[in-house]
This record gives sequence, C-alpha cells and structure tokens, in this order.
Amino acid sequence: MSPLALVILLPMLLGTSLCFWSGRVQTPARRRLTAWLAAAVTASALALLLAHAPDVFEGRTLLTRTDWVAAIGLNANFRLDGLALMFGLMITGIGLLIILYAAWYLKPEDPAGKFFSLMMLFMAAMLGVVLSDNLLLLVVFWELTSISSFLLVGYWGHKAEARAGARMALAVTGGGGLVLLAGVVLLGQMAGSYDLSVMFERVPQIHAHAQFPLALVLILIGCFTKSAQLPFHFWLPEAMAAPTPVSAYLHSATMVKAGIFLLARLYPVLGGAGLFEAIVAPVGLATMVFAAYVAVFKHDLKGLLAYSTISHLGLITFLIGLATPLSAVAAVFHILNHATFKASLFMTAGIIDHETGTRDMRRLAGLLKYMPWTATLAMIAAASMAGVPLANGFLSKEMFFDEAVGAQRGLAWGVLVPLAATLGGICAVAYSLRFIHDVFFNGSPKDLPNPHPHEPPWLMKAPVALLVVLCVSVGIAPALTFGPLVHIAAKAVLGAPLPEYHLAIWHGFNLPLAMSTVALAGGVAMYFALQRQFKLHLHHPKGWTGRLIFTHAIDGLFALAGRFTQRLENGSLQRYAAWMIGFAVLLASWPWLTVSGGAPGTGTRTLLPVSPLALVPWALLIAAGAALVLTHHQRFRAVVLVGVVGLVTSLTFLALSAPDLALTQLSVEVVSTVLLLMGLALLPQTTPRESSGVRKARDVLLALAGGGGIAWLTWLMLTRDHDSIAWYFLENSVAKGGGTNAVNVILVDFRGYDTFGEITVLGIAAVGVLALLDGFRARRPEADAQGRAWSFERQPLMLRVASRIVLPLALVASVYIFWRGHNLPGGGFIAGLVTAIALVLQYMALGQDRAEALLGAGGGRRYTRWIATGLAIAGLTGVGAFVFGRPFLTSAFGHPVAPVLGELPLATAALFDLGVYVTVVGATLLMVSALGAASKERSA
Repeated sequence: MSPLALVILLPMLLGTSLCFWSGRVQTPARRRLTAWLAAAVTASALALLLAHAPDVFEGRTLLTRTDWVAAIGLNANFRLDGLALMFGLMITGIGLLIILYAAWYLKPEDPAGKFFSLMMLFMAAMLGVVLSDNLLLLVVFWELTSISSFLLVGYWGHKAEARAGARMALAVTGGGGLVLLAGVVLLGQMAGSYDLSVMFERVPQIHAHAQFPLALVLILIGCFTKSAQLPFHFWLPEAMAAPTPVSAYLHSATMVKAGIFLLARLYPVLGGAGLFEAIVAPVGLATMVFAAYVAVFKHDLKGLLAYSTISHLGLITFLIGLATPLSAVAAVFHILNHATFKASLFMTAGIIDHETGTRDMRRLAGLLKYMPWTATLAMIAAASMAGVPLANGFLSKEMFFDEAVGAQRGLAWGVLVPLAATLGGICAVAYSLRFIHDVFFNGSPKDLPNPHPHEPPWLMKAPVALLVVLCVSVGIAPALTFGPLVHIAAKAVLGAPLPEYHLAIWHGFNLPLAMSTVALAGGVAMYFALQRQFKLHLHHPKGWTGRLIFTHAIDGLFALAGRFTQRLENGSLQRYAAWMIGFAVLLASWPWLTVSGGAPGTGTRTLLPVSPLALVPWALLIAAGAALVLTHHQRFRAVVLVGVVGLVTSLTFLALSAPDLALTQLSVEVVSTVLLLMGLALLPQTTPRESSGVRKARDVLLALAGGGGIAWLTWLMLTRDHDSIAWYFLENSVAKGGGTNAVNVILVDFRGYDTFGEITVLGIAAVGVLALLDGFRARRPEADAQGRAWSFERQPLMLRVASRIVLPLALVASVYIFWRGHNLPGGGFIAGLVTAIALVLQYMALGQDRAEALLGAGGGRRYTRWIATGLAIAGLTGVGAFVFGRPFLTSAFGHPVAPVLGELPLATAALFDLGVYVTVVGATLLMVSALGAASKERSA
C-alpha cells in the first residue's frame, strides 16, 4: 500500500473505529482512553510523514499512483512535496496538541467517542486534500472536509446556534465545493488529465484554452468560500458555536487553510496569466482590512479571533496573488506563523471560557491575578498576532509590508496598497491589545457565571505553552526553526527555484519597519481612543451583514418554494402522477412533433415466432392489469393483482433464459407483497371514490398515451438491429471475473459500483422507514368491513411447527444459492431474499416480540447494525484491492486444491456478495420490524 495513503487511512479507518469503540462507554477512564487512542493514531500519521521528510528536504517529490476509476480520470494518486509536507505536519502536529487539550476541555456530559471520531474523520479529510495528486480525488476529500466540519460545528446539537452555524458552514463551503468541481472538470479537460504532475507540464496549453478564464473563476470561488474571503466570510464567525478545540483546529491548521492550500497548490497552473493576480490580490487585501476592522468591535473572544483569522487569511491570499517569488515565501512563512499563534490563542480562549463560564469581554476583566500563567501565554501569543518584535508574527508581517511596498509599482491601484496594509496592521494591533487588556486588566470581573476562576490543569496549558515557545523561538531564530520548511514549501508553490532571501530579525531601517512602527503606535492609540472616547463596550453593530443577507436569501428561497408548493401541491397523488406522466409523454414526443417526416415505423429485424405457450402468460398479464384497473379501490386485492403481474414477469425472464432474473423477481415479489400488506394494514381497506368524470377522462388519456408510448418505443427498439455489449461480458466473465454466471459477475465485479450504490440506497430506505415510523402507532381494528371480529391471539400451532422446519431448510438453501452464484444462477441478493422470507415467516409464526428476542434484534433496532455490517463488508472488500495496488473493487480469483474437496473455485467477489447478502437481510427485517411495531396498539 502507498505510504501516503496509509497516512490518510490511519485516522480515517483506524482512528474513527477505535474512538467510536472506546467512546461508547462514558466513564472517566474510557474517556481518557479515547483521547489517548486519538492521540496515538495522530502521532503515528505524524511519524509516517516525518519518516519521508528527509527525502523532501533533499528536493525529491514522492509520488504514488493507483488506478481507481481510470475511465473518468479519478485515481488514488498522492504526492508529497514541500508544500504537502508543511501542511501535513501542521495538520497532524497541531492536531495532536489539540486532541490532548480537548481531553481536558470536554465536560463529562460531552460524548467523547463522537467528538474524537469526528476529529479523526476531519483530520483524514484534510490530509487527503493536501496529499492528493489527482484533482478529482482532492475534490472528494474537499467535500468530506465540509461534511465532517458540519458535524463538528454542530457537535452540540442541543444548541440552536450550533445547528444554525453548522448549516450555514455547510451551505457556503459545500456550495463552493460544487463550483470548485465544475472548475476542476474544466481544468482537467483542458489539460487532458486531472493529475497535478501532468498539469504542471501543460501550463501553456491550459492558459491558451478559451475556457481558461471560466475555470479560473470557478476554482477561485471554491477557494474563497472555503477560506472565508469576501464576500463569503460570514460563515466562519457563525461556526464559533463549535467546541473551542474544533475552532482552534479549523482556524489554525485545517478547514480555512484548505482554500489557501489550493491557491498555493494550483499557482503554477493558474498563476502568471494576469487574471489570477488581478482577482486574488484585491480580494485578499480587501478581506484583510475589512475583517481586521470588524474584529476590533467584537465582544466575544472567539468572535474577535474568528475575524482576525479572516483578516490573516486575506493577508496570505494577497501575498499569493502578488505572484512574486518573495511574496510566496512570505505567504508560506505566515501560514506557519499564523497556525502557531492562532491555535494557542483559541485554546487560551477555551481555557478562559472553561474557567469563567463566559467569553464576553464586557464581563471579563482583571483575570491576571486569578490566572497569571494563562495571561502570560496569552500575551505572548497576542503579541505575535499583533506583529510585536521578537515574535514570529512580526517577521512575516514585515515581509508582508515589504511586498505591499513593492506591489505599488506593479498595480494600477498600487499607491493604495501600502496604506491599506498599514491600516490592516493598525487594526490588528488594536484587536490584539483588546484581547489582552479587556480580559486580563481593565478592572475586575463582572457577573461571571463562575465567580472563582483559577488556573486550569497543567496538561490543559501544556499545548498552549509549547506553541507559545515556538512563537518566540521562530521570532528569535527563524532561519534555524522554520527556515528549511519555508524554503521547500515556497519552492513547491512557485514550481521553480527561489531567489536569494534571508529570514532574520533585523533588516535595517527601511519603509516596512516604519510601517510596522506606525501600525504598533496607531493600534495602541486606536484601541484606547475607542475604549475611552467612544465607549467600545457599548458598541452594537447595525445595518446589513453577510449573515443577515444570507439568512434573508435563504428565507426568500424557502418562501418562493412555499409559493410554488401551494400552487402545485394539493395532497393528491393522482395530480402529481398526472403532471409527471404528462410531461414525460410531451418530452418523449417532442422530437417527432418537431421533425419533418413523422414518427419512425417498424424496423427490419427478423422477429421471433410467437409460441402458443407464451399466449397464456400474456393473457394472464392482460387480465391481471384489467382487473387491477377495475378493482384498484380495494387495496388488498390490488396488491395481489400486482403480485400476479410480477409473477408473469418472472415467467417471462425464465422463458428468455434468464433464471437469475426470474429468481430475483420472484423473491422480490414475495418480500414486497409482505411489506405492502403490512403497510396497508395501517390504512382503510378501500380507497375513497373521489374522481370526477373529467378526471377519469384525463387519466384514461394519460394512461393510453403513457402505456401506448412505452409499448411503441419498445417495439421500435426490438424490431431494429443494434450493437450489444453482451458479448464483452460473456467473453470476459471467466477470464476477468473468475465465474461462468455472467449475470452475477456483472453485479459483483464489472458493475460492482452500481451494486454497492444500490445496496446503500436499500439500507438508507430501510433506515428511512424506521425514522418515519419511529414512535408511530396505529390502532388495531376490532372488526372488518363486514363486522367480523379480528383475532390477535397466539399464532396457529401448524404455522409454528412448519416455521421450525422451514427455517433451517431455507438457510441451507440460502447458503447453497449464495455459494453457487458465481458460476450458476444464484448470488448474495437472491440468497438474502430467501433468508429474509424465512425469517419473515418466523415473525408470522412466533410474533414480533418473540422473533426479535430470538434474533437478538433489540426490538428491531439492531437491524441497522446488520445493514452497516453488510455495507462495511462490501466497502472494505473494495478498499482491500488498494492493498495490492489495484483499483477499488477489483476482484481476485483462483482454483486452489483442497484435500477431499478437490479444486475449489474461489473469488474475492464472494466477500462483496456477502456484504450484499447481509445488507438485504438487515434492510428487509428492519422494514418488517418498523411496520410491525406501528400496528401494536389496540383499539381504544
């Protein structure tokens, strides 16, 4: 297996599984164990990256390639260069510190298993983003970061602000991900490949393409939404409803840095065309100044830090957009510096909230005497954020000012750049000073929920202290600490050698130093002027905000949807079906209505003779259909007649030499009939007669048009010769699939993706039935329509005895059908249905409670585990192919010789088929259980 893939899979599979298992028990010991397991997995991923770091520092790029879905260009290709190594170390290194911090931050009532499992999933998604060499694979991980961050932000689901913040974050970043996908598809089509290593070699071809500007804009929108750049910045402050360890991780090393990473990663492909620089630099500078100004007026600690994060992300975006070699160095350097001081500040904010019960700076004051160590750490980290000398933030901000001065020579609006940069620096000092002064000085605390704050445990402060020491170390000796990592990362960003530069504390008296001095003095003056003259604590923002615009837009969208719904929906299923069938008939007829020459006629293909025996099922089918139309008001009779139609379909498959389909259809008919009857038992036996004459005439016309149209299209297809792909499956079923039953080989090998998707949908449908009927109870009728009393007594003895005989026989038959399926008619789906039918019979013979007790179903709830187990078996079978360097769901087969048994035809596809079997059984029984539970209540 690829070592880079292992870095991702460790937290994704091992980390999530271990944390979920350990966190199921909410004892202090198990909670600590869960945290240590998460930390151990993270440390292992970090160690794997460090093991390959020497090669990267020597200038080599580690590339691994594994085919996945090569037909569409989606491959599991990974790369480790300087940029990927830097981000990977940030994700795992800071992630390790935050996990240790979270072990002390979470309260006893917070589910540790859920938290650390989601952290592992999010970490894996971020590692996938930074290590992917294939852009389609990167987008897959990109969207996984949106989903996992949605779950993390909404971790405290009982809080309305957490739910709202999670929805907003998912809407903005998920929507941006879809736009990004469109841009990536265009870029891949222009380059002829989705692999970055190929794109880097075809830059002139990409820039010369007519669709390059469109692809560039779409990709930039995706980056801006993820990294909270104007005008998509508003979601990030709303995500502060997440637990503080999540906020620290999202802001310092992961979520919001994903957009920055992609800008840097694609700079060799997108940069240098002029349009990239013209969009990215102004957006970054505007975001930097705007967010820095807003941060000054935020009263919530995390709100202030959130806007400061947006500002610093704007600073980095601006540097990337300048498209000069030294601006790339400055951008990379500030990415590292920002990660260190922002993670430490967020964890400090969490400590303050943890000890005082509030983050409101209007209530916090004078905490220095209660928490001196925390105050000292916070002062150093805030000094770094403000750009005070001897802290790492000062160095990268000096480089930012230097690049801003140089930018005025290359931009039409360049004279404004140094002024805007200085203004942003002034605001940064002001909000950093406010963070310290309002919390640790400025009088005494006011009405704290916890009136006796104190220092947290040392293990909670240790991660903060380590990061603060790093801030000072880098500030004093940048070339010895971050210097080598900055060099290889900046070189990867540019895709070319770097000019000579020096990371040092002192570069002499120059304009950037003057700008830093102005920013420091101006920031101090700004804060105290606002505090004393304008009463900063009384400030309340007014007017339109990004959040307000988004909320109004969503409300308007729902209102518009509601108006459409009111006009189109009246609760009549007939009306909905009429609209769908009518439009389908219109769309299908449109080509022939608008093309001269009329509709095509019968083709020239030689037709098969009609067998007299075939006339019998045809006549039965017509009779059943006619009876169904005439008696459809009687629900039970309608179900039986639909079953007759299914039976005739099974006979048709059998006549056409398709025994697999015939067995499947027959089994599906039995199971669906049982489920339909159980569902209809909750409803009246007849439907009301409410159709008018006009509606009946409409329905007759639609039925004739729809049914006649389908029959006509079928006739046109069957009477014409066509090229079939059946020969491919028949010729390769044994050679490439290891089985003589082409149908089963198609399902579990050639089109395994389709089957995996189908069983996933089946599982979702079953869980949906459970969710819809959970807690629902329908009163049992006392008598039928003729007044005959219903009996709910114990099941008949004959049925109970018969079920005991049928079950083992059915299980043996299922095993036989399952094992022969790869070479003879059968397989996991059919075997699963046979088993489900036998178990449904147990429900009928023993009653629901007794049957579920014997099956250990936990009142039916544990069937969800059966579904999950089946999906996991099928999915892991596909993932297992990666271990041998083969695409997902690639099967292997052989014919080993065993004593006594002789030659055994074996294929790994049988494991996939086992997953199908377990999922089908679990989904069927879950629906039976949910429907049965809904009819348990007796009539009043």
